[in-house]
Amino acid sequence: MLKPVSEKSLVVLNYLKENADANLTSGDIAEALGLEKKTVDGIVTAGLIRNKNLVERIPAEMELEDGTHKPVKIIKLTQAGVDYDHDAVTAAYEAEVAAEKAAKAAAKDAE
Repeated sequence: MLKPVSEKSLVVLNYLKENADANLTSGDIAEALGLEKKTVDGIVTAGLIRNKNLVERIPAEMELEDGTHKPVKIIKLTQAGVDYDHDAVTAAYEAEVAAEKAAKAAAKDAE
């Protein structure tokens, strides 16, 4: 059963969907959404990658103003992230939870 993503995760996911062609780092996302970078890192790891695989981190290199290069991780949607429909996932999850509760109540009544 796929649980819907949290509201904060949904904000980040929708931002990535709106900017799917851009190469965004967690710092870029944090700046655009007015969040701290560590918050975005946590949302990406716990809310969008772990158990959901809605985004992935892709190692890349960024050229700095002084001409040096810095390793970064670009955050991109996976196909599951592109296809994710929050309303549909929420409705399906709520229906499954209600069915489980009804089944437990029926089993208890049968005892």
